[in-house]
Amino acid sequence: MERPHCAQIFIILYLIPEVRCDQMLKGRKVSGRGEAVTANYAFSPLDDDIIIKHRLLTRTTTTRGEPPLKKLQKKFTSFVVEVEKDTDNYGDCEKLARAFLQEMSTFEIPLLKSKAVVDANVREKENFNELKDDINRQIVQAQADIEDLKKLLEESKIERQHKEECEAIRKLIAAQPPRSETQKMITELEKEIAALDAENTAGSRLLELRKKQGREDRVWQ
Repeated sequence: MERPHCAQIFIILYLIPEVRCDQMLKGRKVSGRGEAVTANYAFSPLDDDIIIKHRLLTRTTTTRGEPPLKKLQKKFTSFVVEVEKDTDNYGDCEKLARAFLQEMSTFEIPLLKSKAVVDANVREKENFNELKDDINRQIVQAQADIEDLKKLLEESKIERQHKEECEAIRKLIAAQPPRSETQKMITELEKEIAALDAENTAGSRLLELRKKQGREDRVWQ
Protein backbone atom coordinates (compact mmCIF):
# COMPACT_ATOMS: atom_id res chain seq x y z
CA MET A 1 0.00 0.00 0.00
CA GLU A 2 1.34 3.41 -0.93
CA ARG A 3 1.92 5.63 2.09
CA PRO A 4 0.72 9.27 1.96
CA HIS A 5 3.21 12.12 1.99
CA CYS A 6 4.19 13.46 5.42
CA ALA A 7 2.73 16.88 4.70
CA GLN A 8 -0.58 15.30 3.74
CA ILE A 9 -0.66 13.28 6.94
CA PHE A 10 0.12 16.40 8.95
CA ILE A 11 -2.77 18.30 7.32
CA ILE A 12 -5.17 15.41 7.93
CA LEU A 13 -4.23 15.23 11.60
CA TYR A 14 -4.86 18.93 12.13
CA LEU A 15 -8.02 19.24 10.09
CA ILE A 16 -10.02 17.29 12.67
CA PRO A 17 -11.88 19.80 14.88
CA GLU A 18 -10.38 18.84 18.24
CA VAL A 19 -10.27 22.35 19.61
CA ARG A 20 -13.91 23.02 18.85
CA CYS A 21 -15.02 19.79 20.51
CA ASP A 22 -12.85 20.52 23.56
CA GLN A 23 -14.46 23.94 23.85
CA MET A 24 -17.92 22.43 23.53
CA LEU A 25 -17.16 19.81 26.16
CA LYS A 26 -16.00 22.54 28.57
CA GLY A 27 -19.53 23.92 28.48
CA ARG A 28 -20.58 21.19 30.91
CA LYS A 29 -19.54 21.32 34.54
CA VAL A 30 -18.94 17.96 36.25
CA SER A 31 -19.72 18.00 39.95
CA GLY A 32 -17.49 16.67 42.66
CA ARG A 33 -18.55 14.62 45.62
CA GLY A 34 -21.87 15.72 47.06
CA GLU A 35 -22.41 18.36 44.39
CA ALA A 36 -25.32 18.41 41.98
CA VAL A 37 -24.57 18.18 38.28
CA THR A 38 -25.37 21.44 36.48
CA ALA A 39 -25.23 22.07 32.74
CA ASN A 40 -24.02 25.55 31.86
CA TYR A 41 -24.78 25.07 28.17
CA ALA A 42 -27.17 22.72 26.45
CA PHE A 43 -25.92 20.95 23.32
CA SER A 44 -27.94 21.42 20.21
CA PRO A 45 -28.53 18.44 17.88
CA LEU A 46 -25.94 19.86 15.48
CA ASP A 47 -23.33 20.09 18.26
CA ASP A 48 -24.09 16.53 19.32
CA ASP A 49 -23.56 15.33 15.74
CA ILE A 50 -20.22 17.14 15.56
CA ILE A 51 -19.05 15.57 18.82
CA ILE A 52 -20.15 12.08 17.76
CA LYS A 53 -18.47 12.40 14.36
CA HIS A 54 -15.30 13.68 16.01
CA ARG A 55 -15.19 10.78 18.45
CA LEU A 56 -15.79 8.29 15.67
CA LEU A 57 -13.02 9.78 13.54
CA THR A 58 -10.55 9.99 16.40
CA ARG A 59 -11.80 6.80 18.07
CA THR A 60 -12.04 8.60 21.40
CA THR A 61 -15.07 6.69 22.61
CA THR A 62 -13.63 5.94 26.03
CA THR A 63 -11.73 7.94 28.63
CA ARG A 64 -9.15 5.23 29.33
CA GLY A 65 -5.70 5.73 27.88
CA GLU A 66 -4.48 8.14 25.26
CA PRO A 67 -6.61 8.39 22.08
CA PRO A 68 -5.07 6.60 19.06
CA LEU A 69 -5.07 9.77 17.00
CA LYS A 70 -3.09 11.59 19.70
CA LYS A 71 -0.50 8.82 19.62
CA LEU A 72 -0.26 9.04 15.85
CA GLN A 73 0.05 12.81 16.02
CA LYS A 74 2.89 12.57 18.55
CA LYS A 75 4.75 10.02 16.40
CA PHE A 76 4.36 12.28 13.37
CA THR A 77 5.46 15.37 15.29
CA SER A 78 8.54 13.59 16.65
CA PHE A 79 9.45 12.41 13.17
CA VAL A 80 9.04 15.89 11.62
CA VAL A 81 11.05 17.56 14.38
CA GLU A 82 13.85 15.04 13.97
CA VAL A 83 13.88 15.46 10.16
CA GLU A 84 14.14 19.25 10.42
CA LYS A 85 17.29 19.05 12.55
CA ASP A 86 20.57 19.93 10.82
CA THR A 87 22.53 17.21 12.57
CA ASP A 88 23.45 13.87 11.08
CA ASN A 89 20.55 11.88 12.50
CA TYR A 90 19.59 9.53 9.66
CA GLY A 91 19.36 6.55 12.01
CA ASP A 92 17.02 8.36 14.40
CA CYS A 93 14.87 9.58 11.50
CA GLU A 94 14.59 6.06 10.12
CA LYS A 95 13.69 4.72 13.55
CA LEU A 96 11.02 7.40 14.07
CA ALA A 97 9.69 6.86 10.54
CA ARG A 98 9.27 3.14 11.19
CA ALA A 99 7.56 3.88 14.50
CA PHE A 100 5.25 6.36 12.80
CA LEU A 101 4.39 3.93 9.97
CA GLN A 102 3.75 1.17 12.48
CA GLU A 103 1.48 3.43 14.50
CA MET A 104 -0.34 4.49 11.34
CA SER A 105 -0.85 0.81 10.40
CA THR A 106 -2.26 0.20 13.87
CA PHE A 107 -4.52 3.20 13.45
CA GLU A 108 -5.60 2.06 9.97
CA ILE A 109 -6.79 -1.43 10.93
CA PRO A 110 -9.88 -0.28 12.90
CA LEU A 111 -10.67 2.15 10.09
CA LEU A 112 -10.70 -0.72 7.59
CA LYS A 113 -12.94 -2.65 9.95
CA SER A 114 -15.22 0.36 10.23
CA LYS A 115 -15.30 0.66 6.44
CA ALA A 116 -16.27 -3.00 6.17
CA VAL A 117 -19.08 -2.38 8.67
CA VAL A 118 -20.20 0.69 6.73
CA ASP A 119 -20.22 -1.26 3.46
CA ALA A 120 -22.22 -4.03 5.11
CA ASN A 121 -24.68 -1.46 6.44
CA VAL A 122 -24.99 0.08 2.96
CA ARG A 123 -25.76 -3.33 1.47
CA GLU A 124 -28.22 -4.02 4.26
CA LYS A 125 -29.89 -0.69 3.58
CA GLU A 126 -30.14 -1.50 -0.12
CA ASN A 127 -31.69 -4.86 0.73
CA PHE A 128 -34.08 -3.09 3.08
CA ASN A 129 -35.05 -0.62 0.35
CA GLU A 130 -35.67 -3.48 -2.07
CA LEU A 131 -37.77 -5.26 0.55
CA LYS A 132 -39.65 -2.02 1.24
CA ASP A 133 -40.36 -1.53 -2.47
CA ASP A 134 -41.55 -5.13 -2.72
CA ILE A 135 -43.84 -4.66 0.28
CA ASN A 136 -45.20 -1.44 -1.23
CA ARG A 137 -45.93 -3.27 -4.49
CA GLN A 138 -47.70 -6.01 -2.54
CA ILE A 139 -49.73 -3.39 -0.68
CA VAL A 140 -50.78 -1.74 -3.95
CA GLN A 141 -51.71 -5.14 -5.40
CA ALA A 142 -53.63 -6.02 -2.24
CA GLN A 143 -55.56 -2.74 -2.44
CA ALA A 144 -56.44 -3.46 -6.08
CA ASP A 145 -57.57 -6.98 -5.12
CA ILE A 146 -59.72 -5.52 -2.34
CA GLU A 147 -61.41 -3.15 -4.79
CA ASP A 148 -62.08 -6.06 -7.18
CA LEU A 149 -63.51 -8.12 -4.33
CA LYS A 150 -65.75 -5.21 -3.33
CA LYS A 151 -67.17 -5.11 -6.86
CA LEU A 152 -67.70 -8.87 -6.85
CA LEU A 153 -69.43 -8.58 -3.48
CA GLU A 154 -71.84 -5.94 -4.81
CA GLU A 155 -72.58 -8.08 -7.87
CA SER A 156 -73.14 -11.10 -5.62
CA LYS A 157 -75.57 -9.11 -3.47
CA ILE A 158 -77.56 -8.06 -6.54
CA GLU A 159 -77.59 -11.63 -7.88
CA ARG A 160 -78.74 -12.95 -4.50
CA GLN A 161 -81.52 -10.36 -4.39
CA HIS A 162 -82.70 -11.48 -7.83
CA LYS A 163 -82.67 -15.10 -6.72
CA GLU A 164 -84.69 -14.24 -3.62
CA GLU A 165 -87.26 -12.40 -5.76
CA CYS A 166 -87.47 -15.34 -8.15
CA GLU A 167 -87.91 -17.73 -5.25
CA ALA A 168 -90.73 -15.60 -3.85
CA ILE A 169 -92.47 -15.63 -7.23
CA ARG A 170 -91.95 -19.39 -7.52
CA LYS A 171 -93.51 -19.93 -4.09
CA LEU A 172 -96.45 -17.70 -5.06
CA ILE A 173 -96.96 -19.71 -8.25
CA ALA A 174 -96.64 -22.98 -6.37
CA ALA A 175 -99.35 -21.87 -3.95
CA GLN A 176 -101.85 -21.59 -6.85
CA PRO A 177 -103.99 -24.64 -7.90
CA PRO A 178 -102.84 -26.81 -10.82
CA ARG A 179 -103.55 -25.64 -14.36
CA SER A 180 -105.87 -28.55 -15.13
CA GLU A 181 -108.02 -27.73 -12.16
CA THR A 182 -108.03 -24.07 -13.09
CA GLN A 183 -108.99 -24.94 -16.68
CA LYS A 184 -111.80 -27.14 -15.37
CA MET A 185 -113.10 -24.30 -13.22
CA ILE A 186 -112.91 -21.95 -16.21
CA THR A 187 -114.89 -24.41 -18.36
CA GLU A 188 -117.58 -24.79 -15.71
CA LEU A 189 -117.77 -21.02 -15.33
CA GLU A 190 -118.11 -20.64 -19.09
CA LYS A 191 -120.95 -23.18 -19.07
CA GLU A 192 -122.66 -21.34 -16.26
CA ILE A 193 -122.23 -18.05 -18.11
CA ALA A 194 -123.63 -19.62 -21.30
CA ALA A 195 -126.61 -21.00 -19.35
CA LEU A 196 -127.21 -17.64 -17.77
CA ASP A 197 -126.99 -15.95 -21.16
CA ALA A 198 -129.48 -18.44 -22.59
CA GLU A 199 -131.77 -17.95 -19.62
CA ASN A 200 -131.46 -14.20 -19.93
CA THR A 201 -132.22 -14.37 -23.67
CA ALA A 202 -135.30 -16.56 -23.03
CA GLY A 203 -136.50 -14.18 -20.31
CA SER A 204 -136.04 -11.23 -22.60
CA ARG A 205 -138.06 -12.90 -25.40
CA LEU A 206 -140.82 -13.85 -22.98
CA LEU A 207 -140.97 -10.33 -21.64
CA GLU A 208 -141.09 -8.92 -25.15
CA LEU A 209 -143.85 -11.34 -26.09
CA ARG A 210 -145.95 -10.36 -23.11
CA LYS A 211 -145.47 -6.67 -23.89
CA LYS A 212 -146.67 -7.34 -27.44
CA GLN A 213 -149.73 -9.25 -26.25
CA GLY A 214 -150.57 -6.45 -23.85
CA ARG A 215 -150.54 -3.90 -26.66
CA GLU A 216 -152.76 -6.06 -28.84
CA ASP A 217 -155.29 -6.52 -26.02
CA ARG A 218 -155.52 -2.79 -25.56
CA VAL A 219 -156.13 -2.29 -29.26
CA TRP A 220 -159.09 -4.77 -29.31
CA GLN A 221 -160.63 -3.14 -26.42
